[in-house]
Amino acid sequence: MKGKIVIDRERCKGCQYCVLNCPQKLIEIDDAFNTNGFFPAVFRDENGCTGCALCAISCPDIAIEVYREDKD
Repeated sequence: MKGKIVIDRERCKGCQYCVLNCPQKLIEIDDAFNTNGFFPAVFRDENGCTGCALCAISCPDIAIEVYREDKD
C-alpha cells in the first residue's frame, strides 16, 4: 500500500505529535512560520509513506488528511 498525506499548514500548531508518531520519519517541522506564528509540520517525502494514518490519529488539530492507493 502506498500512502500520501496532506498537512493543512494554517491549522497546524507544530506540536510535533505527527513527527514523533510517523514510523517512516517522513514528517518534519518547517523552518518558516504559518500565518498564526507557528512552525507547522511538513511532509517531505512521499516515497516511503504507507498510509498508516498514525500521524492523523495523533494530530490534535485535525490538520492531516491521509490518502491511500493500492499497488497494482
